[in-house]
This record gives sequence, C-alpha cells and structure tokens, in this order.
Amino acid sequence: MTTTPRTLTVSLSRGERVLGLLRDLEVPRSAVRSVEVLPDGLAATRGLRAPGLALPGRRKIGTWRGRGEKTLVSVRRGRPAVRVRLTGQRFDTLLLGVDDPAGVAGALAPAR
Repeated sequence: MTTTPRTLTVSLSRGERVLGLLRDLEVPRSAVRSVEVLPDGLAATRGLRAPGLALPGRRKIGTWRGRGEKTLVSVRRGRPAVRVRLTGQRFDTLLLGVDDPAGVAGALAPAR
C-alpha cells in the first residue's frame, strides 16, 4: 500500500491477484472515510468469500461480501492489518495485512 497526496494505491503480488481474482487498486485519498489498526486481520474478516481464497486459520485473499458491504481482503495469520473504509468506490472497505499498520494509519489520517 502506498500513498501520495492525492491517491491511495494497493499493489498486490502476482499470487494475490491470481488466487484472489483481484487487480491492483487506486482510489483518491478523498474517498478514505476512516482507518483502523487491527492486531489480527484474519479474525477481523467478515462476510462471505465471493470470489477468492480462504485457507482456514492461515490466509484470506479476495472479495468478501456481507450486509451491503464489499471488502477487498488480503490478510494472513499473525500479521497486523489496517481496515480502510471508503466512500463511492468499487470496494466499501479494504482489509490489508501490512508490516507497519500504525504508520499506514498515520499516513492516511490527514485525508480523513
């Protein structure tokens, strides 16, 4: 995940794109409603996978849908994550495992 003053870009690995049936995503920073740091992204995933990959207790990659919400998910066991809520975009929420969730949340905070 990288940010510029105007955009938030999610660059997925080749494996994430293939297994999760996803593509890289770029959204305007003005679409970011909130950012939340989560100690365990795997446990924070909610809804039904459609489409994507889920290895129970280990890895989740893909699109999760539930109660009028569509979430792009790429998390793994034991890794912290950030939940980024968006408005007016293809995905309502991004749930991504990152090495420095506090740094990502801090970088996105001014755009809220």
